[in-house]
Amino acid sequence: MLDLGRTFLQSVERSPRQVAIVDGGLRLSYLEWARRIGAVQRGLADAGLARGDHLLVVLQNRWEMATLHWACQFAGIVMTPLNWRAKPEEIDYCLVDAEAKAIVWEPVADAAVAASCAASQALRIGVGEVHGATVRFEDWIAAAAEPVPQAEASDWSLMLYTSGTTGKPKGVPRRQRAERIAALAHVAQNRYAMGECTLGVMPLYHTMGVRSLLSLALIDGRIVCLPRFDAARALEAIRDERVTHLYLVPTLYHDLLTHPAFASTDTRSVRKLGFAGAPMHDALLQRLQAAFEPELFVNHYGSSEIYTFSINQRAVEKPGSAGRAGLNTRLRVVRLEQHDAACVVAPMEEGQIIAELRSDEAFEGYHKRPDADARSLHGGWYFTGDTGYVDHDGDLFVTGRVDDMIISGGENISPVDIESVLSLHPAVDEVAVAGLHDARWGQKVVAFVKTRQPVDAQALDAHCRDSDLVNFKRPRDYVFVREIPKSPVGKVLRRKLQSGEYEPVDTTLPAIPPA
Repeated sequence: MLDLGRTFLQSVERSPRQVAIVDGGLRLSYLEWARRIGAVQRGLADAGLARGDHLLVVLQNRWEMATLHWACQFAGIVMTPLNWRAKPEEIDYCLVDAEAKAIVWEPVADAAVAASCAASQALRIGVGEVHGATVRFEDWIAAAAEPVPQAEASDWSLMLYTSGTTGKPKGVPRRQRAERIAALAHVAQNRYAMGECTLGVMPLYHTMGVRSLLSLALIDGRIVCLPRFDAARALEAIRDERVTHLYLVPTLYHDLLTHPAFASTDTRSVRKLGFAGAPMHDALLQRLQAAFEPELFVNHYGSSEIYTFSINQRAVEKPGSAGRAGLNTRLRVVRLEQHDAACVVAPMEEGQIIAELRSDEAFEGYHKRPDADARSLHGGWYFTGDTGYVDHDGDLFVTGRVDDMIISGGENISPVDIESVLSLHPAVDEVAVAGLHDARWGQKVVAFVKTRQPVDAQALDAHCRDSDLVNFKRPRDYVFVREIPKSPVGKVLRRKLQSGEYEPVDTTLPAIPPA
């Protein structure tokens, strides 16, 4: 099997003059980019990094970040990226946990790196005007060099860290062969053509961003970097670069559609849409379909551990469905609180979603975390922590996280169904549902609503009563908020809603009486 370095060289050899990467005014062909990647590979070697070493990288989605990723693949160095918003203690933890030999950062992370004790002990590689760097990235690329494949497909490619919202982040190491196979499946399942152009918005410390980077190189495609998401800049890039495919989280799609410039921007080049990272509510699906009229609209469901769980290429035709197992995956839904892959639930019965670890895209266990392995890996299957069910057609529906399940009056209630219903009300811009403590019910269903026009709790309750939502799932309270709290990649942070970390809109709304 080809390693990732040799995979990149395929595109260089097929299409040397094809534009590979765009970042503002910078445009590099595959041949030009390869020579910069080679220069960085040489720089890493000169700095003392060798095959198998970890390189901690704290950068935004810029061409330097993408170049470092590819240089590591050629050299067999383990790319270990962090959120550029990382705090000093996160940098400390990950540097020590990964035993990283060096750290790369840019000005936006300068303060955090300066305050990191562990960073002061590592080789310090600066991108741009940073303080305390011992090596400058810019010096590496002063003279071009040919990249040299030094890794094998069995070598480690990268290690992604989970968000760590409920504890210390977990390292997810992945081999080059798994990364290549996942990228090939991504190309097939999203029906990429040769020379596609995509928006490089999803962060390269996240599996969605990495998949966009790798898959575009497989098809001699072009990736357009945006250091951080900005709807206006994203729309300009779509127009100017004739972007053909978007692969985003629902939140970013929402921000594109609601930006004042969307209606006047030529987006006709976009023919394929894909989303992952979070469920997309029915209303947003409908708005995107009307706005883009795509030839393909894909719901991709997966994780860092096993990139693809399932694919639904008919996202609009069957809203809410995550489809069926991907090309390299086997899936099951088993009983909650069970660790036996044989305890499969009946159709329409909710349970925990599990995926087989024999998948060609799968990881092999968490980095130095036997406790996490013991919680999630059982009998050759990965227990995702997600809840869902399979309908009578055999299609999977993801209903939430096991930890997000609301237990009210003895009933198990998933937030996603309620959110989808409320999202269809014309006054609702965004909505998130969470369970709050209640003396009588144990937990009560509360809807947190960001509105686009005036509405009150009674109107929303009437909307729920008129839907097919069963009575016990109806929200008992509505809280109107300025914004729905989200993670950097657009996932709703229900824990913040439960702990009161939101800005309410100044209005008094009556509670909804129980059914």
